[in-house]
Formats: sequence, C-alpha cells, structure tokens
Amino acid sequence: MDFNMKKLASDAGIFFTRAVQFTEEKFGQAEKTELDAHFESLLARADSTKNWTEKILRQTEVLLQPNPSARVEEFLYEKLDRKVPSRVTNGELLAQYMAEAASELGPTTPYGKTLIKVAEAEKRLGAAERDFIHTASINFLTPLRNFLEGDWKTISKERRLLQNRRLDLDASKARLKKAKAAEAKATTVPDFQETRPRNYILSASASALWNDEVDKAEQELRVAQTEFDRQAEVTRLLLEGISSTHVNHLRCLHEFVESQTTYYAQCYRHMLDLQKQLGSSQGAIFPGTFVGTAEPASPPLSSTSPTTTAATMPMGPSVADLAPPGEAALRLEEVAPPASGTRKARVLYDYEAADSSELALLADELITVYSLPGMDPDWLIGERGNKKGKVPVTYLELLS
Repeated sequence: MDFNMKKLASDAGIFFTRAVQFTEEKFGQAEKTELDAHFESLLARADSTKNWTEKILRQTEVLLQPNPSARVEEFLYEKLDRKVPSRVTNGELLAQYMAEAASELGPTTPYGKTLIKVAEAEKRLGAAERDFIHTASINFLTPLRNFLEGDWKTISKERRLLQNRRLDLDASKARLKKAKAAEAKATTVPDFQETRPRNYILSASASALWNDEVDKAEQELRVAQTEFDRQAEVTRLLLEGISSTHVNHLRCLHEFVESQTTYYAQCYRHMLDLQKQLGSSQGAIFPGTFVGTAEPASPPLSSTSPTTTAATMPMGPSVADLAPPGEAALRLEEVAPPASGTRKARVLYDYEAADSSELALLADELITVYSLPGMDPDWLIGERGNKKGKVPVTYLELLS
C-alpha cells in the first residue's frame, strides 16, 4: 500500500510538472524544444492520411449502404462482435414485389409475363449488388478500418508519449537553468545577514547545496534527453511506415475498382439480356414498334422523343452496317481480317448469340478480334477457328 501511494504521489508530481511546463509554453514563458523539419513533415503527412482515410471510409460506407439506420445497426453489431444479419437488397425486394404482382394479376398475361422477366433480372441485379458489397467490404473497407483502429492508434499513442517526453525534457532544462542561476547568485552574494547560530549558513555551504542541485538537475536532463531521443526514433519509424500504408491502400483501391467494374459489367449484361427478351416479346405484342421491324409505326425521328428513339434503335450493327456505303452487305464468312490490327482477347462472361451474325462466347476462352471501317465501336468481329461473328466489346478483355 505504501509503495502504491508513493507511485501515485510520484505520478501526480510528474503530471503537475508537465502541466506547468505546457501552460508556460502556451503563454510564452518557457522555451520549447522544436522538432526538425523532416519530422514535422512526417507528422503532417500522417495526419493528412488519417483524415482522408476517415472521409473515404465513411463515404464508401454510404455508397455501399445509403440507409443510415442500416449503417448504425451494422456498426452496433460489429462493436458487439455479433454477426450482421443478412439483408435483402433493394433489387431483390423489387423482384419479390414484381413476382407477387405477376402471380396475382395473371402470370399468363402479357403484363404478368413481363413482370416475371423483369423480376428475374432484378433478382440477378440484387445478387450482383450483394456480391459487390461483400467484396468491397473485405478488400477495401476492412484494410482502411484496420489502419484507423490499429496502426493509427499505435501512432497516436507513441506521439502522446513523445509529447510527454518533450515536456519532461523542457522541464528538466528549465530546472537546470534555475539551479545554475541560484548557484551563481549564492557564490557571488554570500548571505551573512542571519547572525543567530541556528540560522547561520556559511556561503560555502550554500554554494555546495546549489552545486548538488545543479548536478542533480544535469543528471535528470541527461536521462530526459535519452528518453526523448529514444521515443523520437520510435515515433519516426512509425511515421515513416505511412509510406507502406499508402502502398497497401493503393492495392486495395485497385481491388475496389476491379470489383466495381465487375459489378457494373454484370449489371449491364443482365439488363442487355432483359432488353433482348423484352424486345422480342414486345415486338410480338405491338407489331411494328420495336426493334427489328421493317416499317416502324412510330413518328418520324424529328418528332420522336429521346426515350422513344432509344427504345426503337437497334441494339447493334447489322451485317449491312459493316459494309461501306453504296456497296452490298458482305457475308461474315466472306469478310477477310485486316492485314494488321487483329488482337487477342479473353472472354469475361458467357454470351449467347442473338442471331447468326453474332458469335457465342464462353468465359475465359481466347479469341481473335478486329474491327472494320464504319463499324459500331461497341462491337468487334470475333474469330474462333473457322467461325466468325459479331461480339460485344463489354464482354472482352483485350490482351495485345
């Protein structure tokens, strides 16, 4: 108990000394040890990294989960170390409503059939969104959160310790300065005013006492300087590690972009397939108003709204579109690849050909692709062995 009380008293004394030193520095009454310019730049870069990491993390969470109530719920589950319950995405919920509406309104009616098709597409979109959120959370949000809750807390702790060591060092310097000033005064101005024996102190004794005080202050200063230098080196190494943090965050950023690209490509593919299904079914219901009709029943292009124009435009170039103006359309079997400009491409996703002019694709296969003059930039000519056909660019990864 006695030892604990002594330690408590010692800690209270150290805290009081640091508080006095800090207050005097704020009022300009004490000198402050300044860090070198390189160290200050490391501190500034670390603070900037922490601030922007927090902002990027928070906004990415908003992007992945726009509902603030859901974000708070997930945060509480994480703090309680409990598994976050599975949540239905908006696309999946919409798909559920559409399927129920089709069941009640009549699944065999044109409207019911279309609701079912759209519901299936929305369900696939919702599943793709779920996979994207899961992947982005693991590959991007988790490393950022680990930095803020791990590395940054360590850096902050060492910085606070360095601040305390600096206050101890400056307090030791101030104490030594005062002791030397008192020693010089005792040496030059002896105190012989007190003549009573019990209070009489010889100037030599007073000088010796202050000399001991100076030696003690010098010893404390050496210890404080050593501890400050050691702590400054530890903190500097941690701050220089911010460069490794940037490299790690850069890799995570690339993975986030890759997962986002995959997600939007899947969404595009699902919607493209849905649009083809709706185009064929709507063409049967409303003859002459949709893709592939010979005599459009819609108003002329000049009087057609942008929405109607987009709905009635063909999905891709026909074989006739690939031929130069004024010449008859060439069959794909008769089109020779250019002497230069052919490239290898890897197929990203399976693709089912809509007609004989397109080439069916399988994921991860390699094909040769090239373009022809006047061809739609969203399409290329694909070649696999003796087979040729149009292929969409979004399904390919060009290699060379």
